[in-house]
Amino acid sequence: MSEVIDQELKKVHQQKISEVISEVGKVVVGQSYMVNRLLIGLFTNGHILLEGVPGLAKTLTVNTLADVMKLDFKRIQFTPDLLPADLIGTMIYNQQKSEFEVKKGPIFSNLILADEINRSPAKVQSALLEAMQEKQVTIGETTYGLDKPFLVLATQNPVDQEGTYPLPEAQVDRFMLKVHVNYTSKQEELEVMRRMSNLSFAPELKTLLTKEDIMSIRNEINQVAISESLEKYIIELIFATRNPSDYGLKDEAQYIQFGASPRASINLNRAAKAIAFFDQRDYVLPEDIKEIADDVLNHRIMLNYEAEADGVSAHDIIRSILGKVQIAK
Repeated sequence: MSEVIDQELKKVHQQKISEVISEVGKVVVGQSYMVNRLLIGLFTNGHILLEGVPGLAKTLTVNTLADVMKLDFKRIQFTPDLLPADLIGTMIYNQQKSEFEVKKGPIFSNLILADEINRSPAKVQSALLEAMQEKQVTIGETTYGLDKPFLVLATQNPVDQEGTYPLPEAQVDRFMLKVHVNYTSKQEELEVMRRMSNLSFAPELKTLLTKEDIMSIRNEINQVAISESLEKYIIELIFATRNPSDYGLKDEAQYIQFGASPRASINLNRAAKAIAFFDQRDYVLPEDIKEIADDVLNHRIMLNYEAEADGVSAHDIIRSILGKVQIAK
């Protein structure tokens, strides 16, 4: 009986996800791809790195998602003078009590938008790294756990590199997906202009999911089946980024400096399950893996200077790998 109830609850959750996308669409126009990837990260406990020029509704989308799911949201503008204490908090001396008190920073929230994350130096990045990986922060001598769900959504501008700090590979690898946000179509931008030029535009959003629903959906996605052949296919894809010559990718081998880490295989598995769940399936298809492979791998394949000189991108390498590696029967 409980199994039937679980199936019914799962159907309700799958329907709610479709409603969430529609509800976000009341505010955000034409960024369904970004919304889908943000939901994958939220429901599989993975951080997201968004790359795109300013003005593509990245902040608005995250803020709207937080409203629809009744989650605490904080936006942190990363700047060269940002300090770790500005992020995680610090100890404040209370003169009345003659003792130090903890003042928690904006990191204590469910959704963190780290805007232009590459504009802050290494000390700030290291403080963020603990929060991302361990889901905790240390202030003074005390360690504090972060609320669940906790998700870092970071943005970086691919055009303006002046005054930026390249993110360490170890930190970039902590992001489940790197999503490239593109311009909308002419028709979509026309709709954006019409909405936003109306100063009284303020749609009422419904709360569709709670924190408890999100944790329940995570468990349901975890139950999505993936066959052994597809598990091995994921491993082959990852190894092809490390040893491309072994897979007949000799041209690509000259451009790859480092391949994807073991986190890539874990995240590819989780993300493929999420896509299957969104499509209301209990099992993963090869198409699910191929659909999400670029977002999982594009920031984990380190290319050399030859690739830059020849105009070869990580996307090109991934496309070649997907075309070459076959699913074992």
